[in-house]
Amino acid sequence: MRYKVYFSALLAAVLMFSTNSYADNLAKPKKEVCIQLYSLRTILDGVNKDGKVSESYTKLLKDLADMGYTSVETANYDNGKFYGRTPQQFKEDCEKAGLKVLSAHTNRGLSDQELASGDFTEAMKWWKQCIADHKAAGMEYIVCPWMGVPKTMKDLLTQCKYLNEIGKLCKQSGIKFGYHNHSHEFQKVEGKTMYDVMLENTNPEYVFFDVLGDVVCGGFSVPIRQGYADEVVIVTSGEKMFHIKDYREIGQSGMVGYDAIFNNADKAGMENFVVELEQSEAPSIVDGVRISIDYLLNADFVKSSYSK
Repeated sequence: MRYKVYFSALLAAVLMFSTNSYADNLAKPKKEVCIQLYSLRTILDGVNKDGKVSESYTKLLKDLADMGYTSVETANYDNGKFYGRTPQQFKEDCEKAGLKVLSAHTNRGLSDQELASGDFTEAMKWWKQCIADHKAAGMEYIVCPWMGVPKTMKDLLTQCKYLNEIGKLCKQSGIKFGYHNHSHEFQKVEGKTMYDVMLENTNPEYVFFDVLGDVVCGGFSVPIRQGYADEVVIVTSGEKMFHIKDYREIGQSGMVGYDAIFNNADKAGMENFVVELEQSEAPSIVDGVRISIDYLLNADFVKSSYSK
């Protein structure tokens, strides 16, 4: 009899927890919000080694979906795999958790020899396989997350040509290719602002700019603070994806006017936005991404969807 009582109490507790979790999920507003998995690198780095699926990896994907995130952007493509999983496996893992694979931060920089010669032959071989892997994983976007400041205008124009070639190859596979800025793109190269040169010398048919990339933390505000520019005009091109950041969890620093950003999102042509945390003051990074999604889900100025 005692065992039956214990079992009944345990069952009641499980049912209560399940019911509360279900009710909590139903109560949350439904919005399309993508999470950059780089935010959770301290958990994801080194997962799924030796062909074994890590429990922390599986749990994290499920937790993100339960929080209200609807899609992911990766930052871990390596030797044909994402977080130690093949493209097909990674896609299945995300879908099983209730997440869509939307985008990736991926890059293959040019060697000094390639930059000097302007010959991208070997690099494009790498990109062909890379794009095929991203397509198999379900990606709609590939975003180049970094380019250093070139030493000469010739090098910068070569880099722009390289971006165009990658974007052209992506478009042939039905993937949109973009560039994600930081602050250094507002430095001068032979007297011209690097970002201006990039805008002028990339084809919007092949390359979009992942605007608001670092709207506070090192991005569009830094050029003003560091004297690179007197004002910054936000420019969009092609298919639009916005990255949103803050000095801590999204909406918690009080330094970013997210209401103004989202109230003008349709005018700017935003189709998707991605949450990325560089740092967090929450007890854990998981708490940080939860605080961020809760802020966005409860913000009246954030629409349920921006997809066209």
